[in-house]
Amino acid sequence: MMSPSSTSTGLRILVADLVKRPGSARSVVLDEPVDGLVVAGSRVAADDPVHLELDLERILEGLVVRGTVEARWAGACARCVQPVAGSVVVAVDELFERDPVEGETYQLAHDTIDLEPLVRDTILLELPQAPLCRPDCAGLCPTCGVDRNDTECECTDDDLDPRWAALRSLEL
Repeated sequence: MMSPSSTSTGLRILVADLVKRPGSARSVVLDEPVDGLVVAGSRVAADDPVHLELDLERILEGLVVRGTVEARWAGACARCVQPVAGSVVVAVDELFERDPVEGETYQLAHDTIDLEPLVRDTILLELPQAPLCRPDCAGLCPTCGVDRNDTECECTDDDLDPRWAALRSLEL
């Protein structure tokens, strides 16, 4: 395990020792905040660190980074708007090379790699866009706004859109 203060700055990792010796490897464990991890329904707080446990290995093409990226997220239930939270843990296996292929590999600078683009790509793809407080959440009544998980309301569905009338006749 490496000491972040001696060989890294934030998510920029010094890898000069690995670049000079093909076949060499090292483990990295970091906890760093990453700002801007937000999708439609959930977000990772800017001051909440993302946890990385990675193995760096020098290969002929560049540097392979394997391991896990973990982050806690929070949001609002897409149905009842109550607070909801969770975490994502994602396995990564990526190549950093001097001439990266856009969308496929990451940049290996002279003696550093920047893990922020990897973290950003990984976490943003896994954050829920419409999180639910529970799978059977009944949501809010569209008429009176009561939380149907707590209370049953007296509202009816009499004002259904007439465009759906033909489909209602198919109900069993």
